[in-house]
Amino acid sequence: MQGGNVTTPFGRRSMTLGMLASQYMSREIAPETSADKWKLFRALCAAKPRLGISERSLSVMNALLSFYPEAILSEENGLIVFPSNMQLSLRAHGMAEATLRRHITALIDAGLLARRDSPNGKRYARKDGVGAIDEAYGFSLAPLLSRAREIEQMAADVEMERLRLRKLRERLTICRRDIGKLIEVALDVGVEGNWEAIHQQYRSLVNSIPRVSTAAVIAPILEGLEKLRHEISNLLEIRVKAQNLSGSPDQTERHKQNSNTKSIYEFEPSSREEQGAKPSKNNEPPHVPMKAFPLGMVLQACPTIGDYGPGGAVASWRDLMQAAVVVRSTLRVTPSAYQDACEIMGPENTAAVMGCILERAGHINSAGGYLRDLTARARRGEFSLGPVLMALLRAQADRNRMAS
Repeated sequence: MQGGNVTTPFGRRSMTLGMLASQYMSREIAPETSADKWKLFRALCAAKPRLGISERSLSVMNALLSFYPEAILSEENGLIVFPSNMQLSLRAHGMAEATLRRHITALIDAGLLARRDSPNGKRYARKDGVGAIDEAYGFSLAPLLSRAREIEQMAADVEMERLRLRKLRERLTICRRDIGKLIEVALDVGVEGNWEAIHQQYRSLVNSIPRVSTAAVIAPILEGLEKLRHEISNLLEIRVKAQNLSGSPDQTERHKQNSNTKSIYEFEPSSREEQGAKPSKNNEPPHVPMKAFPLGMVLQACPTIGDYGPGGAVASWRDLMQAAVVVRSTLRVTPSAYQDACEIMGPENTAAVMGCILERAGHINSAGGYLRDLTARARRGEFSLGPVLMALLRAQADRNRMAS
């Protein structure tokens, strides 16, 4: 660093311990220390989160480095740059002078820059008889050079953290997908378990994921999700083993084919036959009653139907069925279509289906035709309420995350 004495700022600017620390650190630069200024600047950009500096402060540092005549920063080449505010502003993309001063102060406070003010506060260089710079006043890049290795290590750490976070997010995405689909399968085939509590635990973990996060924040959430996935997988494995012991592979395959249903998002009846006609009862497979789902899960997936319950709330299955009757009338579903649905799906599931239809009412042309189609599919064993509820729950969660 040019000059071995401590230099203080010109005018009313006060001296701080941070300025002194930068000057003392600059004195410790070994004579052979050097760094490519643009490689060091790229490392500085990568280490920005650790250093607590903004992008605009980096723009000012970029402009200051552009005034350094050599590609390599070293004491041998001198470490003082002395542009005027006008020149510096132009190279900082027209940054206002007051903003320029603020970001210069930020770089100084971060220990990346030091002032070397002249007696009158101007920035200039005095040359010797052979044209070499003898004395210069302006901004010293010595603090930046003295911290070059530290900044490069910070940049490497930030890059490692970024890669770790990306891998954790990839695992998190796969785990969320697995849990959602495994729960759908479990609900579809009626696997024993407290699926309402399991789903609540799943949503609680997913909702705890912040939009902007670090690996340290994501890791425990991922651990909880992977543990939950393992528990669900165990429940399904027990069911598969029991089914393999009690049924042939052909029966299992037929069940899988019948369980391949379309969700409420994918199917909308359009033809007359789809909207009103009942399928022929000849050659129909025996009807299997649909499994009822937890009331809490239904209300979470279909919150709007709660407004139609007694007193504007739903606290029991009886309340939900009363609300469904009101919704049936509101959506102009005929009593016969509703009665057919109750006979095939059961009154509880029919009430839940009405809640699902209400949530998607803006996307359905004929609620009555839609209900008749679902009833026909349920009679053939081709409709399951579980995937529909899961799709609505995912949609609700996505809307909540976007609103937060």
